[in-house]
Amino acid sequence: MSMIKKSLILVMCFLLIPAVIFSGERPMPPLAVKAAMLVDMNTGRILFQQNSERVIQPASLSKIMSLYLIAEDIENGKADYTDLVTVSEQAVHTNGSKILFEPGEQCEVLDLIKGMAIYSSNDAALALAEHFGGSVEKFVRRMNAKAREMGMKHTHFVNPHGLPDTQQTTTVRDIYILSRNYLNRFPSLRQIHSIEIFVFHDAVLRNRNDLLLSYPGVDGLKTGYVKAAGCHLVATATRGDMRLMAIVLGAKNARIRAQEITKMLDYGFDLVAEKSRGHQSGG
Repeated sequence: MSMIKKSLILVMCFLLIPAVIFSGERPMPPLAVKAAMLVDMNTGRILFQQNSERVIQPASLSKIMSLYLIAEDIENGKADYTDLVTVSEQAVHTNGSKILFEPGEQCEVLDLIKGMAIYSSNDAALALAEHFGGSVEKFVRRMNAKAREMGMKHTHFVNPHGLPDTQQTTTVRDIYILSRNYLNRFPSLRQIHSIEIFVFHDAVLRNRNDLLLSYPGVDGLKTGYVKAAGCHLVATATRGDMRLMAIVLGAKNARIRAQEITKMLDYGFDLVAEKSRGHQSGG
């Protein structure tokens, strides 16, 4: 091989080095949570995952499935957002996060949906399950049937709100499948999840997703917490044309939950932007 050819090859290799470095993906350090996943929602590409098959209690992320079934019935003409729901004694005495209804009180479906999506109301979730399922047991059977239909292989529901139960299980991958299906089929409901304050019964109910206020572009989706599992969050966010979903399960507290979601979103937006610039520069 002539010296000229060798020189040309060396020059070409040198010119290619920046492109290789540019297109390479810097690794995401492990997060201080039990499981996590980051997805580019425009392409469906998983940008990061950690313990994606680890089984854990879903807590209030269970409400995403409840909301899916309610929205499905409304879409199919079986119900309407203005329908009145009678709140039962059982719903009133549900534990955990509650709006505090009176037994026999009637509320519109939409208000109860807002209570679930914004304030993570367990009494609203139970009242809607009774109304749409005929009973809580029948509604939960529908939840499990829909989970199987979606391909959520490691998910099992026992109740519609996510209160602690060792038999209620999921994985971060399954939560991604559920959240993706929910938002793809009912995109208008994202507007409810992005509401920062919901006034009901003269009470000011603040959205439990603190990132709506602290991270620009976040518009959803759902928080969760049970002591045995820790703090969960499905966060959706946009920046320009980019759209991400970041999920953490099992953070020790809400501060760490927000911190680790923030790390993932920062990483994801930087990575997607880098790839976009790389494609543009590559012609």
